[in-house]
Amino acid sequence: MIDVVMPQLGESVAEGTVTKWLVRVGDFVKREQPLLEVATDKADTEVPSPTAGRVAEIDAPVGAVVPKGGLLCRIDETATAGADVVRPVIPAPAEPQAPKETKAEPAAQPLGSPSTRKLAREEGVDLSQVQGTGEHGRITHDDVRRVAHAAPAPAPTALAVPPPPPAPMPVAPITAAPELAQLVQAGGGFVPPIPGVGYGAYRVPPYTPRPGDEVIPFSRRRRITADHMAYSKITSPHVVTVAEVDLQATTKLREQHKDRFKKEGVPLTFLAFICAATVRALREHPHLNARVLDNSFAVLKEINLGVAVDTPGGLIVPSIKHADQLSLRGIAAQIDDVATRARANKITADDLAGTTFTVSNPGLKGNLFGGAIISQPNVGILRMGEIKKRPVVVTRDGEDVIAIHPVMYMALSYDHRIVDGVLANSFLWRVADLLSRGEFEVG
Repeated sequence: MIDVVMPQLGESVAEGTVTKWLVRVGDFVKREQPLLEVATDKADTEVPSPTAGRVAEIDAPVGAVVPKGGLLCRIDETATAGADVVRPVIPAPAEPQAPKETKAEPAAQPLGSPSTRKLAREEGVDLSQVQGTGEHGRITHDDVRRVAHAAPAPAPTALAVPPPPPAPMPVAPITAAPELAQLVQAGGGFVPPIPGVGYGAYRVPPYTPRPGDEVIPFSRRRRITADHMAYSKITSPHVVTVAEVDLQATTKLREQHKDRFKKEGVPLTFLAFICAATVRALREHPHLNARVLDNSFAVLKEINLGVAVDTPGGLIVPSIKHADQLSLRGIAAQIDDVATRARANKITADDLAGTTFTVSNPGLKGNLFGGAIISQPNVGILRMGEIKKRPVVVTRDGEDVIAIHPVMYMALSYDHRIVDGVLANSFLWRVADLLSRGEFEVG
């Protein structure tokens, strides 16, 4: 009997949630055949069978949170496909196993990501007492905060008649608000406003359904993205700086080589040039390739460039590993590879891990420019704007003339905790300089 266990689904991923079984007890499976789908905070993954045989038992029901190395199912490798017609090996009927799994579910670990459990420990919340509102009953950060900051229930009273309403109270100083009293913790920490609830004297008005309204539940990916973006805005003091880039030289270089690259199966996009320029600028400005620690920051040696990709399931950011070691052709090929796999839902947790800096491309239907939210734990993200032909002043034979060139605005969002304006502007100027001069080696 072979035990199928939860694999390591990427760095920093300690557990996964079973979202769908693709086989049933008694099914014969081939080696490498997908057995189930597992979701983590980073990606959805299929777990393949390590051997051919018959599924003898399923130990993790849908919705179960299983740690790395935890048992998922068992496969009898001695069974053969020819035994399909004779099923005495499988306890009959197979269905009675379902009630046994259902009975065990209440004792199972509450559904919640590692970050949710960490928050629960910090807030002193027992997850078994929290009602999850996420997908498959998953407990979200909001659920934990709501329980942590809920007012205690009033003590039972023996009065048969409710007490008279209290007399109007004078407006108390803002420091007397109980909500603000919670802002200072034992360790001096800050409790941010609670989404959907409010902050201090302010309360979010309740939603009242109206005819024609459509309520769309958050998908798991949207919930993770929302939590990530809210965390990033609260954690990092964002500053945005913008540069105008004349792409005339880069455009000519691309036109010279794009057909040859296309015949070789590599799309030569403007994004590839911008990523190549970003990598060179990061080498020269290493403090943009960093992450903030508690009372220090780490300048990272590896440059793993994240590239935001819009997929049917939402935005994800796979990374090009060791991008500084790749040529322009190599970067272009990697961008095409991760984007294709992301849109086909074939991206892995490792593809999404380890990003040190991010480039965001809003696509052909972009806009002038926009300040993107930093992807944590990075300290910067570069967002492309729309490429449009504009009149520019250029110098020819010592005289200034007006010409029509393709121009783009790029916006750098940076974490002001460790990145100052001089460094950020120098980095962005260098990216723009490389693009405006078309300084790339095209192999």
